Amino acid sequence: MGRVWKFGDDVDTDMIIPGKYLVFNDPEELAKHAFENVRKEFSSQVKPGDIIVAGRNFGSGSSREHAPLALKGAGVEWIIAKSFARIFFRNSINIGLGLIELPDTDYIDDGDEVIVLPEEGIIVDKTKNTEFEFRKMPEFLRQIIDAGGLINFAREMVRK
Repeated sequence: MGRVWKFGDDVDTDMIIPGKYLVFNDPEELAKHAFENVRKEFSSQVKPGDIIVAGRNFGSGSSREHAPLALKGAGVEWIIAKSFARIFFRNSINIGLGLIELPDTDYIDDGDEVIVLPEEGIIVDKTKNTEFEFRKMPEFLRQIIDAGGLINFAREMVRK
């Protein structure tokens, strides 16, 4: 179960991690600056297992991998949005960050406690005692996320 951090539409990669921090590649270092110009409290209050819920076009902007790295380094377990920018989606999968497209994100509020059940395709909002169904991710993408990213997945495949 994780706390929801709610954002709106068109959250771009510069909002997630300002460009001046692109000199870092360490996820934990990047996490210290996540959303610092949007929600100053995020980096100091986010906890492992927390969940970002957003509107349309989450992760738009540049193709930099730093944005999903910062969120993974902060301990974000899932990002639930109405839609994702294509490159952000791919970069997130590649590093093992879980993403869910859900058209009903308007009904989940900042601070709600949420459980994601990926195998069942269900999100449970414990705060409101409601459930949302989502289209499950294709199995091969789920395997990449479960492995911790594409590189780890490829290593596992080579060892088999």
